[in-house]
Amino acid sequence: MPHLRALQRIADRNSGNRAHGTQGYAQSVAYVKSALDRAGFRTTLVPFTHAGATGHNLIADWPGGDPGHVLLTGALLDSVPEGPGINDNGSGSTAVLATAPQVAESGLKPERHLRFAWWGAEEPGLIGSGAYVDKLSEADRRRIDVYLNFDQAGSKNTGQRLVVHDDEHGETEAQQAFEAWFAERGIPTFDIGVGGSNHESFGNAGIPSSGFSTGISDCIHEACDNLDNLDPETETTSTNAIAGALWKHATTPPRN
Repeated sequence: MPHLRALQRIADRNSGNRAHGTQGYAQSVAYVKSALDRAGFRTTLVPFTHAGATGHNLIADWPGGDPGHVLLTGALLDSVPEGPGINDNGSGSTAVLATAPQVAESGLKPERHLRFAWWGAEEPGLIGSGAYVDKLSEADRRRIDVYLNFDQAGSKNTGQRLVVHDDEHGETEAQQAFEAWFAERGIPTFDIGVGGSNHESFGNAGIPSSGFSTGISDCIHEACDNLDNLDPETETTSTNAIAGALWKHATTPPRN
């Protein structure tokens, strides 16, 4: 919640949004980058251009793990111009941001290399993640074992999680880790395919993906997508699920 309140303040002082090409987005990226730098991540701002404006993806690598087997976890960071985008997708962005520093604080020794990403210009059409994937060499694409995507993690009035099933690329390990985590806590899940968010960019490039969502909120893409449009308990549960599944996946020796 402190991270979400920070994103709300950024939107409030920037015409009510954090959209691509605005100071609201630039300040959102700077906020996330600062938190990761303090935690000891190697952070990189990767520029791209869309609609005449420069945007940035933020990539954060944790030292260690097998560089030939990358576990990439990400979320979109921009909002639409109409609102602050607190659930869509401040909730997913901050859930990932709350998870990443725990790697440092816990002393986790991952088997796989851990990389985290915050994507720009998702709302205009998966622009940031698409630019990132397009620049990957074929060898770099093969090094990514799975991409985990989180979009709208704190929706109100939800009793289930929508878990991404990537049947086309045979991804089962991460999907099963999420479903097991929720099942242990009596939280129902519903299967969804790859599409509609940044995991689609990876799927189009043949990279397996998973992740989950709490579903579309009442105020999607509107000015009312503010802190009142988010359920703190749901957000906390989602964050814990990300951390739990990521730990399990990161410490499982990769299949060669």
